Amino acid sequence: MRMEMEMGSLLHSLLPSSTSLIADRGLEMVSTCLIFSLVVASILYVVGCKSRSQSSSLKPHFTGNFIDDWYLGVQLNPHFLGINLKFFFLRVGMMGWILTNLSILAKSVQLGSLSLSMILFQLFCLIHVMDFLYHEDKLTGYWDIIAERLGFMLILGYLVWAAFIATISGWWLLYNKVELSVPAAIAICIIYLIGVVGYRGANNQKHQFKLNPKAPIWGKPPMVIGGKLLASGYWGLARHYNYLADYLLSLSFSLVCGFSSPIPYLYPVCLIVFFVSRERRDEARCAEKYKEIWADYCKVVPWRIVPYLY
Repeated sequence: MRMEMEMGSLLHSLLPSSTSLIADRGLEMVSTCLIFSLVVASILYVVGCKSRSQSSSLKPHFTGNFIDDWYLGVQLNPHFLGINLKFFFLRVGMMGWILTNLSILAKSVQLGSLSLSMILFQLFCLIHVMDFLYHEDKLTGYWDIIAERLGFMLILGYLVWAAFIATISGWWLLYNKVELSVPAAIAICIIYLIGVVGYRGANNQKHQFKLNPKAPIWGKPPMVIGGKLLASGYWGLARHYNYLADYLLSLSFSLVCGFSSPIPYLYPVCLIVFFVSRERRDEARCAEKYKEIWADYCKVVPWRIVPYLY
């Protein structure tokens, strides 16, 4: 504790007050991003309705329900001035996540509330975002890139969810003291590492399989169903094991806050709803696309997200 206070005092003398701008005006910024998301989603809906393009990226897709079309979007990858808007908003959101966290860290130093919990939270988020950006070339295999149309849901997710909701533990730690023991910190780090290794491992295996379907996985030839669906490695444990791994590393963001308040757990609770909803849409899409091959795959890999549980 003494070391943390000395470190905080030193950093406080070095940091300008402007570094805590986002932390000082968080409510204003999240409100602005929310309004911006509403406006952009509405513009994209109107533009998408008028589109006559037949390309897979720009061809409009309608459900017949205005709310669903506005919320989920009507075009897969709309562009503006040659810029892919989906990738643009995704990058803005991930960079916004780090900038928000750094501002929270600066505010924590100014308030003298820097703690082991805050340090771990900052490191966990930084590693996750840097890993995400470093492996950006693999995004073309992600569900939201290849299947989700760009509407209010994704825009809100990129600009508000990532930059603000995912940082809720940091905001909470600014004004709440947590005495995190060393054994607890080690346990949380282990949970985080299991999540990081599983998340990156699962996505790397899928990417590798697309590049070379015969490449060994965990030292063995891959099991492939119908010549198309990978049922080895993490993808042999559950059909969406990457969601479980993502959830574990995200849960670590909240665990550093202890259990005195439910507020830091808003993020992982929302993630459960989000992952189950996305998993159901993905399952429906795959069942329609692969038909009997998907049915065979489900028999080989019966678990949706959590092995032996769900």
